[in-house]
Amino acid sequence: MSLTFKKPKKTCNDRNCPFHGDLPVRGHVFEGIVASAKMDKTVVVERDYLYFVPKFKRYERRHSRIPSHNPPCIDAKEGDRVKIAETRPVSKTVSFVVVEKVEEK
Repeated sequence: MSLTFKKPKKTCNDRNCPFHGDLPVRGHVFEGIVASAKMDKTVVVERDYLYFVPKFKRYERRHSRIPSHNPPCIDAKEGDRVKIAETRPVSKTVSFVVVEKVEEK
């Protein structure tokens, strides 16, 4: 793992875990709130950000929903603030993995 994150206290045998498996982490690192945790080992992280509109010289609020792999050792629930990192595609829509819980709900 090239980027450094706090290792979770629990262990798992998930091969798509950046700590206990062989999933490489690279690229973007985002922070957001888990909006949905209904899928198996996958969560949807909602990220709010400001976008500058040059014409009006103002910022507008935008958000994006990023599906991310949720390893069993981290096990993020709905409402948790998490840190996600970019990785190789795990499935058709999932190219991010949860690497750290910043705060629990």
